[in-house]
Amino acid sequence: MADSPVLVVGAGPAGLMTAAELALAGVPVTVLERHPRHPGHSRGFNLNPYSLEVLDRRGIAGRFLAEGPTVPHMMFAGPRLLLDLTAMAAGHRHVLGIAQVRVEELLAEWAAELGVRITRGHEVTGLEQDADGVTVTARTPEGERRIRAGYVAGCDGSRSAVRKLAGIGFPGTPATRYTILADAEPMVEGDLSPGVTTGPGGAVLVIPRPGYVRIVVKDPAPPEERDEPVTAEYFQAALDQTLGRHVPLGPPRWLSRFGDAARLADRFVAGRVVLAGDAAHIHPPAGALGVNVALADAVNLGWKLAATVQGHAPAGLLASYHTERHAAGAAVLRYTQAQALLGGDDERLAPLRELVTELTALAPVNRYLAEAVTGVGTRYAMPPAPGQAADPGGEDHPWLGRLAPDLKLTGPDGAATGLAALLRAGRGVLVDCAGGAFAAEAAGLRGRVDVLSARCVDDPGLAGLLVRPDGHTAWVSTRRDPRPAATLRHALTMWFGSPEGKISACETPCR
Repeated sequence: MADSPVLVVGAGPAGLMTAAELALAGVPVTVLERHPRHPGHSRGFNLNPYSLEVLDRRGIAGRFLAEGPTVPHMMFAGPRLLLDLTAMAAGHRHVLGIAQVRVEELLAEWAAELGVRITRGHEVTGLEQDADGVTVTARTPEGERRIRAGYVAGCDGSRSAVRKLAGIGFPGTPATRYTILADAEPMVEGDLSPGVTTGPGGAVLVIPRPGYVRIVVKDPAPPEERDEPVTAEYFQAALDQTLGRHVPLGPPRWLSRFGDAARLADRFVAGRVVLAGDAAHIHPPAGALGVNVALADAVNLGWKLAATVQGHAPAGLLASYHTERHAAGAAVLRYTQAQALLGGDDERLAPLRELVTELTALAPVNRYLAEAVTGVGTRYAMPPAPGQAADPGGEDHPWLGRLAPDLKLTGPDGAATGLAALLRAGRGVLVDCAGGAFAAEAAGLRGRVDVLSARCVDDPGLAGLLVRPDGHTAWVSTRRDPRPAATLRHALTMWFGSPEGKISACETPCR
């Protein structure tokens, strides 16, 4: 018998969000984290619009928005080129300034509310899977421990032990350029201005933080072994060399080195092992997308893995996690690699930088790039029903496959609600705006799909809408382009299984 239906390895953003999504669906879950306590430093300092949209659909966005300022633009290929986020089709059209450590604290609080157990000081050293489950060996303060689980989610970072032990390949390109950073305080006030400062040796990026600044500079002589620690003396010398003058720094809070490696796991699903976050992909740091891509992985994975564990997942549901997020990960690698090249110091690319700057001044280009790099433009393929063309008019509905907008809805009793609020339970949602014509198709899917007969205030022409638990639109029917009930039936079966499928007796979060 398994100790836990699902074992999540890693208590970073990917692991915590995956665990919370599983618990929300009623699946008991345990998280193993190798660090006995949180390191306390933050790699990233922002949540992008897609992440805020996802958190809003779980009813917890307010917790995060209370923590920091929002900014309606973001850097693209360096601090001198900004994308206007207000042009996007999204409810949250801004970036939230929040430290990764605080994101993890808030996610851990939410996960604990849902009954998730987080066990620290457990480092995974072995993994064996068979047809019935996975056995994990962990090194703990009390000695070696063996844990049996139905499934294991590897959310344990770029050097993932789970990925390696499961034999999952991690192809890509190694780092060729390195950057070093220091969280420190200049000894002389005004020595470093926020933003970009250039010197004879290149550019220095200074990001103000409460009580200190983050200083980012190109590594002048990267060591052969990337793990070699960055010393305060080495960073000071690199900073002075870049600026051509001495800027004394106080004792650093954190020093780190990171490169522009780009790798993508060849499988996100390998038997009973799944990967999410940095365990599944690493990319250049352009745009600070790491935390955000991890959350996008987790919200796609959680409901699919939960349905698989509970025994009512349709064929191929868990495999669709790989299909959808592997493609999304490949896109992230393209965007970040392109930005790293454009933001580099190769003068041969100066004409290209000028051209890109001119193009981004065009509204359609700005919107496309903003939605692409923030994930708002993520669109999953929604296969049509057998015998049905993708779209009779030759063009799919713009919502199909994308995150559904937070529509304003009015129920039969006149009560107003928003679509985002309907998704807080982590189930699918069918909105019937055709007088009950579609609601009957979801009969027998209680606990998997919530049905609301309503009038859409924002779009009176909407006839019906099926939204997956992750908020992405799976089916749309409009009065101008009505879809037969058979197409809805196909979408329901594809994503939620047959009404006869089994479901766990625990339909509310287990505690």
